[in-house]
Amino acid sequence: MLFDLQGRGRRNVVKVIYVFLAILLGGGLVLFGVGTGTGGGGLLNVFGGGGTSTKVQVSAAEKKADRAVQLNPRDATAWATLARLRYQAAGQGDNYNAADAAFTAKGRTELASAASAWQRYLALNPKNPDATLARLMSQAYSQDGLNQPANATAALQIVTQDQPSSSSFGQLAQYAYLAGQDRLGDLAAARSVELAPKEQKATVKSTLANTRRQIETQRAQAATGAATTTPTG
Repeated sequence: MLFDLQGRGRRNVVKVIYVFLAILLGGGLVLFGVGTGTGGGGLLNVFGGGGTSTKVQVSAAEKKADRAVQLNPRDATAWATLARLRYQAAGQGDNYNAADAAFTAKGRTELASAASAWQRYLALNPKNPDATLARLMSQAYSQDGLNQPANATAALQIVTQDQPSSSSFGQLAQYAYLAGQDRLGDLAAARSVELAPKEQKATVKSTLANTRRQIETQRAQAATGAATTTPTG
């Protein structure tokens, strides 16, 4: 991990920035389910919802998809299906605590399984990966999920190539900064501003610049903390 984001205070700061960015930059794509391929409902209602029948349906579909990749491990489409279903399963039942809006340990295990299927899919289909699935996986890799900003960045690069928008580039910029890929973050931020409506350009630019500063501050604090705890001699 590049630096510690597990502390509640630090994670909350980044979460607030992310939610503000998502709403400002047209974040309905992620937060409210538009374009996520989940069949309606984004992060705010996919997880922790649907009831027992939905959980059973997702579980049955996931088992079927798992059998499909066992029978044909070279089938990229089957791996993509499995990754999507495992991602959905992470939000069902006791995998997700709706009251805290957080994945449980079981949910994170399911997300890790989704990520594993996603990586197998990418290995089999590196030239034309599904951008909609990549968007879902960027959420699996987010701070509230697996907390792997480098992998979230890679997934969002796929999204921006297929679905370029101020929103998608803004999200890419944030995760690139979190992953320590500042040059990529700056390029994505500039593209986000370029694609933003004229009346929002100044606000988008200011918000992304503030995001960079916040993350740099966290990085510096983490480095200072690590230095003070490193044994000498």
